[in-house]
Amino acid sequence: MARSRTVDRVVGGNLCTGCGLCASAAASAIEMEDVAPGYVRPVQKGDVPAEAERVIAEACPGAKVNAWGASDDVHPYWGPWRSINTGYATDDKVRFEGASGGAISALLIHALATGLVDRVVQVRADPRAPTQNFVATSRSREDVLAGAGSRYASSSPLANIDAILDEGGSIAFVGKPCDVSALRLLGAVDVRVARHVRLMLSFFCGGVPSRAGVQSILKALGTTEEDIVAFRYRGQGWPGSAAATTRDGQVLEMSYGESWGDYLAKEVQFRCKICPDAVGGSADISCADAWYGDERGYPSFEEQDGRSLIIPRTETGERVLREAVEVGVIALQALPISDIDLMQPAQAARKRLVRSRLSGLRVMLQPAPNVAGVKVSEAAKRASLTEQIKNAAGTVRRVLSRRR
Repeated sequence: MARSRTVDRVVGGNLCTGCGLCASAAASAIEMEDVAPGYVRPVQKGDVPAEAERVIAEACPGAKVNAWGASDDVHPYWGPWRSINTGYATDDKVRFEGASGGAISALLIHALATGLVDRVVQVRADPRAPTQNFVATSRSREDVLAGAGSRYASSSPLANIDAILDEGGSIAFVGKPCDVSALRLLGAVDVRVARHVRLMLSFFCGGVPSRAGVQSILKALGTTEEDIVAFRYRGQGWPGSAAATTRDGQVLEMSYGESWGDYLAKEVQFRCKICPDAVGGSADISCADAWYGDERGYPSFEEQDGRSLIIPRTETGERVLREAVEVGVIALQALPISDIDLMQPAQAARKRLVRSRLSGLRVMLQPAPNVAGVKVSEAAKRASLTEQIKNAAGTVRRVLSRRR
């Protein structure tokens, strides 16, 4: 069987993000399947054509990360930017349903309403397995809101991208930073991306937890996946609670601080721990929680009105955001870029330690993604020597434990 060398290397090196691009490129030869402890991974079941392998090698985010470019306005942590803002959806329902200020949902609804796009490709909760995800096509405000809120579980929004592009029309795509990076790189070898994808949106990503994380949450709540009919990771407030709706109508809730900090964060896949662009630097616009700091200077997770960090990164993103503000869809306020360090300290820490973690992989002769062009070395200059040594050694230990 003619296998994909890229997929073998990426999966074997524990570098897979689960995006599904390889399954789309080699449609009959690769399928995405659940694997323990609850991630989606490609499984090769037939010959992978040479052309499909070329696409996979060019765009797989486990093998390569899209470069940010050489603009003067590129921050080593926060990526390319046209402006730095906080804001929120002026529609109260949109703001409430979103994970932060509802900015992504508001921008998508605006793009549909103005005819910029005729549909949105986004991830929603799977009605048949409510802790899991499926890729949906949204064509209305109601559809977009049905997918609002964060989904801290594996998803493969590119697994059917070939068919989506074949449909033609105009598309807005929403995905994790690695998904958007892959779609940008796909555009280098597939002209349909530029022709049909009019808007790419992303968000600051804390990483993809395995399903073991949500199962632990359900256990703590006193229920199981078999006993629930709906599950919300976040949303309906800021930050919003994790909430499981049982078959008998009970709604069992857990705070965001507890659900993420005590359960989900501990199950994040390895590729996310070495991610050099968890801030959506390849998107037209990326958004994040614009956390307020507490008295110690750390983000506070107390419930309050949602507020998004909103960063347009391209000319398209800048134009779409400006138009949304002009028609009153989004309220916006400028922010110094240095303030993001206080809102997103975990993202800053991860970025400055990526080079050390990648060094640990190389010492152990393990594969690593090509991260040229996303300012990994510049970010690393902000890490202390102690941090760098500790994180390189931690990666070495992780590789050794995987081999046992």
